[in-house]
Amino acid sequence: MDQNIERSKVPEVTLIFWIIKILATTLGETGGDAVSMSMNLGYAVSSFIFIGIFVVAVTAQISAKKFHPFLYWLVVVATTTAGTTMADFADRSLGIGYPGGASLLFVLLMLSLAIWYWSAGSISVNTVSTPGIEMFYWVAILFSQTLGTALGDWMADSNGLGYDGGALVFATGLALIAAAYFFTGISRTLLFWAAFILTRPLGATLGDLLDKPLNDGGLAFSRFYASAILAAVIIACVALLPQRAGAHPGKPHATPV
Repeated sequence: MDQNIERSKVPEVTLIFWIIKILATTLGETGGDAVSMSMNLGYAVSSFIFIGIFVVAVTAQISAKKFHPFLYWLVVVATTTAGTTMADFADRSLGIGYPGGASLLFVLLMLSLAIWYWSAGSISVNTVSTPGIEMFYWVAILFSQTLGTALGDWMADSNGLGYDGGALVFATGLALIAAAYFFTGISRTLLFWAAFILTRPLGATLGDLLDKPLNDGGLAFSRFYASAILAAVIIACVALLPQRAGAHPGKPHATPV
């Protein structure tokens, strides 16, 4: 291995990464709804539970000395479930609606990325190798997952598109980002975060499509069964599909990719 290349604490961004990410965001929707709705714990209590799981998981992730696929994806799933209940709490319990919730979460995400950039000079995932940078990374991911949930609900519930229509809209957006990646010189960092945000509402609408009642445009699958199946598929993907830590250019002062 090139002695000037260090390994980061997050996986290399490949097609496998995006497949598991979409599965994780879908699980976040069904799992979050299972606890907050099916178990009748409500959005606030469920959010405290999932935030607690996130804190424990992200502490273990940041404390680890190298990339561990199962631990990394556990933290991602924790952000998606917490994001689901937090977004529902903002949209519904606070009474600010989908536009208000999405706007608030967008501001929080942009603020977290701005602070990260101001502190480190880059928001590229290729630089995630120290505890401080990794903390910025996970805070931004938590806000992006929560924003994505709010966007998915807003698109599906308020614009008359339904869950399948909403999923199609976000899938089209991701296809356009992929085209920009392959055929333009737009910043890879910008495209990564755009895709990361959009995979969340795609997963949210797919999750709602699976578990919402037939009268609401869903397929009425049990939230618990859907979550269990999605979790099993994610575990199989992480166990069987090759993943490795992403590389970053050596030292903190290196030019970010």
